[in-house]
Amino acid sequence: MPARSENAPATIIPALRYRDAAAAIEWLCRAFGFEEHLVVPGENGAIAHAQLAFGNGMIMLGSGRDGDYNKLIVSPDAAGGVTQAPYIVVAEVDEHYARAKEAGAEIVIDIADQDYGGRLYVCRDPEGHVWSFGSYDPWA
Repeated sequence: MPARSENAPATIIPALRYRDAAAAIEWLCRAFGFEEHLVVPGENGAIAHAQLAFGNGMIMLGSGRDGDYNKLIVSPDAAGGVTQAPYIVVAEVDEHYARAKEAGAEIVIDIADQDYGGRLYVCRDPEGHVWSFGSYDPWA
């Protein structure tokens, strides 16, 4: 029988596309507390590839450009909405909420205690990606 997934060394890393990836990197770090792990500049101010860390989690992002893979991933405005919304566990969700709100995150579901445990809020970043932050840790 295969090992349970929570015991596997793999990590799921969402990949997102931004029209202005350089501005998104600055905003995501300031508003949500991500830290630059790797940023590869592209041509004309574009970002070819970036990795932002949050605790032991990570997202990857970049500027839209040509190529087979990049045709599969579009920004929310090009898609007419979002097709994925990362959920990120944070230790101090109320402080995280205040930080994101101060940075201009559009709060779409206000912070509240959840029936299943923990507190949660949902917001949009400046390019329309939906993010959920909460104190509920399904692994705990």
